[in-house]
Amino acid sequence: MKEQVAVIGLEMHCELKSNSKVFSPARNSYNETPNANIAPVDMAFPGTLPVVNKKCVADALKMSMALNCIQPEYMYFDRKNYYYPDLPKGYQITQMESPVGVKGEIQIEVNEKLIPVYIHDIHLEEDAASLDHYFDTSTIDYNRAGVPLLELVTEPCFHSAEEAVAFLEHMRDVYKYCDVSEADTKKGQIRCDVNVSIMDYDAKELGTRVEVKNINSFGGVYDAINYEIKRQTKLKEQGRYQEVEQETRRWDEEAMATIHMRSKVDAIDYKYFVEPNIPKFKITKEWLDELKKEIPRLHLERKYDYINNYGLSNYDATILVKERAIADYFEETLSLGMDAKVASNWITTQILGYINKHDREINDLFLTPKRLKELTDLISKGTISSKQAKEIFLKVIEEEKEVAEFVSKDNAQISDEGELTKIIEEVISNSEAQVKEYRAGKTNLFDYFVGQVMKNTRGKANPVLTKEILKEKLK
Repeated sequence: MKEQVAVIGLEMHCELKSNSKVFSPARNSYNETPNANIAPVDMAFPGTLPVVNKKCVADALKMSMALNCIQPEYMYFDRKNYYYPDLPKGYQITQMESPVGVKGEIQIEVNEKLIPVYIHDIHLEEDAASLDHYFDTSTIDYNRAGVPLLELVTEPCFHSAEEAVAFLEHMRDVYKYCDVSEADTKKGQIRCDVNVSIMDYDAKELGTRVEVKNINSFGGVYDAINYEIKRQTKLKEQGRYQEVEQETRRWDEEAMATIHMRSKVDAIDYKYFVEPNIPKFKITKEWLDELKKEIPRLHLERKYDYINNYGLSNYDATILVKERAIADYFEETLSLGMDAKVASNWITTQILGYINKHDREINDLFLTPKRLKELTDLISKGTISSKQAKEIFLKVIEEEKEVAEFVSKDNAQISDEGELTKIIEEVISNSEAQVKEYRAGKTNLFDYFVGQVMKNTRGKANPVLTKEILKEKLK
């Protein structure tokens, strides 16, 4: 049996963030109350006309540039004609002939290695309504009808479920970094169609393609791909690969299996034609240049910058770039002159620990990067200990007062060498038996002396300086 290789392509749908829908004045926001965010144009009432939301077009173009795609000279839309209960007009306004981006290429990280991903196109369209199915009836919720949707179509360039999910996670972060979408799968803002086929390793033609529609979680994508690879491989091994039908299937979470929906020919005739109610308009170079300036440095670039130029570990860098606000916070500390590893340690442990526990956002904390630097500077100067700094850290956040207000002579760390030497000499003179044992080779008593110094200073002795003086005095 020849070695088999899986070939996978993805169609990723992501809802954009905007005040109104893409061709309608209705509110574009997540709403659990059915049919609360609708306007006459969403319902295809006679005499209603679509009006393009400029922000949605701008965000679509930004994503096109972030994916290194080619942008069109002119922007226009097409009608995709088909009937389904969730499509009140009987057609969908989409892009077929002139997408906002074509022929893109990016790199993603899989197991700490970079692999290329090739983008066929990315296009802007309106979402359909949603259907809710019950035992003996179905209902339609038009809240989603007309919501701005970006469909991203990759080339068949993935070879495992792991690679496919890594791409989806990468794109989720790109959408959020560019602030064009919340990209929340729990709200149905990301959905995915998966195309899977298998072929002999040295074959020149792709195998029969099976499409799995509307998977609404990354875990579902992972499981659906692996199931379909196993299903098709088993048929191939049994000499029944001709039974792999070009079809559309769905992923059943309960059965953990793909289920046949319908057979599929090579191309469905949607009878596309140019949307006559939306005039064609030119995409100027000046506008593209303005939009390009709004695209931030993305997470993968930042991650390798942190590792290669600041010496951070892969683990810490990955945590720092997970959210743009956290990465921006970290970079602001660097701009203030804070040591990268010190800043990283405070952010990934103390700050993220606090905001995760209290469900806060990093930008809402009173502890700004400037205040964090003030706090860590006090440690490096020996004014306070690390333990004291952690206590002050919480007080600054919870009481929303400046760092200096929690530092006084009463709680300042003792870092004066002369003062510490006197305290240490007193401890040694009161511990003759322990000194004798220590000098006889019982070196684990060193911690006893440190503890006595800390006890006599109520924990305010500079621990580093204390140990240095003790080592000298105990020779």
